[in-house]
This record gives sequence, C-alpha cells and structure tokens, in this order.
Amino acid sequence: MRDLKELVRVARTAAAGAARFIRESAPPPPAQWTVKDRHDFVTDVDRRAEAMIAEVLLDAVPGSAVMGEELSPDAPAPAGDGVVWIVDPLDGTTNFLHGYPQYAVSVGARVGDELAVGVVHDVARDLVYHAARGAGAWCGDRRLAASAERDPGRALIGTGFPFKRPEEIPRYLKQLEAALASSSGVRRAGAAALDLADVAAGRLDGFWEQSLAPWDVAAGAVLVREAGGVVTTFEGSAQILAHGSIVAGGPALHSWLLNLARIV
Repeated sequence: MRDLKELVRVARTAAAGAARFIRESAPPPPAQWTVKDRHDFVTDVDRRAEAMIAEVLLDAVPGSAVMGEELSPDAPAPAGDGVVWIVDPLDGTTNFLHGYPQYAVSVGARVGDELAVGVVHDVARDLVYHAARGAGAWCGDRRLAASAERDPGRALIGTGFPFKRPEEIPRYLKQLEAALASSSGVRRAGAAALDLADVAAGRLDGFWEQSLAPWDVAAGAVLVREAGGVVTTFEGSAQILAHGSIVAGGPALHSWLLNLARIV
C-alpha cells in the first residue's frame, strides 16, 4: 500500500505542475490549433503539459513508461509489476480553447496488468481527485462515495457524444432517447475524466460513452471503483484499457445503464 500511495503522490505532483501551467496559459487562437481528427484539436499547451508530466513521472519512478495522448500514445507492457503511466495532459481541450471551465489533467497508473492509481486534477477549480487500489477515492481529504440511487427516474446521468465518429450517431441517439425517457436528466460537459470524478463523488449516478481512449478513462475508472462504483465496457468487461466503450455508475444503477447502452 505504501508503494501505491507513493505513486499517487508522484502523480499528484506531476498533475499539479501541468495544471498550474495550463491555468497560466492563454488559449491559443484558432490558427494555432492542430486538427488531430474530426472535431479533435491539439495545441502546444497540450504537448508541453504532457512533456512536463512525463519528466516528473519518469524521474520519480525510473524504469516506468508513459502512455500519453499527445506524445506517446503507445507504451510497452510493463515487465512483472512494472508501472505504466496513462496520461491525458488536457482532457477537454475544446472546452479549454473556448474558455469553458471544464477540463482536467488525468494521470492513471497501471501496475502489472491492473489499474492501480488515478489522479484527476480539475484545472479551473483547482480540485484534486485521487485514488489508489484498496485505499479509497478522495477529493482533498474528503472521501468519495458513488451513488446508492436505485431508481433510474431519480438519476442524473452523464454522457459523451460520438463527435469524432458520425457513423455512431444513430445508435447513440437511441441510447440518448432511452436515457432521457427513463432518468431525471442527462448532462454532457465534454471531459470524461471529470465526468468519472463526478460519478465517484456521487454527483452523477452514472455515465456512458461509446468511444474513448485509455487516457480518457484510466484515472477516472480508479476513482469510481475505489468510491464503490462499477466501471465496464458495453460488453460488461472490466478490462477498459482499450479504445472503446465505457459504462460507469453506482452499483445499483450500473446494470440498468449497461442495458441501456447496449441498445443497437
């Protein structure tokens, strides 16, 4: 446990430095945005933040590897109990570029084959969510607990749009229609790491999205699980570290949301 707590400390230090840099950086004008994919942008702020994070992590944990969205999207499998950091230096880049205050630094750690550490630093609010396997999920010194709500009609659900994959929109609209009809509301804020932090904190009773990358979900998934929630793919697998779907929620509503997300 001491080793995982030390990894949390390192991740928090790296995320805090990047968050400070992002807060002090003015969003660049559109002419300086690089288009990575349909409606998906990256800037020098993202790249520099990731380089800062990687430097701190690799210096603190020699022999570890970094899988980062901008500079190192592929990372080797760790040897034995080796550490792979899974980093999104600026989750919610489009929000940042438009001055919409919903973006975060996300640092997760896989130890061997298991997700073990998650840190999500809410940049605009300067809030730090952190968790280690077996040690609970926290915001500062406040322990987090996922929702115990059992009635979908009382649930507030988060989601993400398939904005990069228009071919997935028809299926998504069926899911959205079902969620709107059976819940008390659906929200889309545009930063999956913070959506998962909200699930861990019980502010959202559940969250689903059709297509996310490992760095979008690694840290947040640890938060949700350590807060007593459940995180799976649409197929019900707990192995979420691939480009694909995710369903997260309190244990009472996860199965309901999973069935909703499977609508074809």
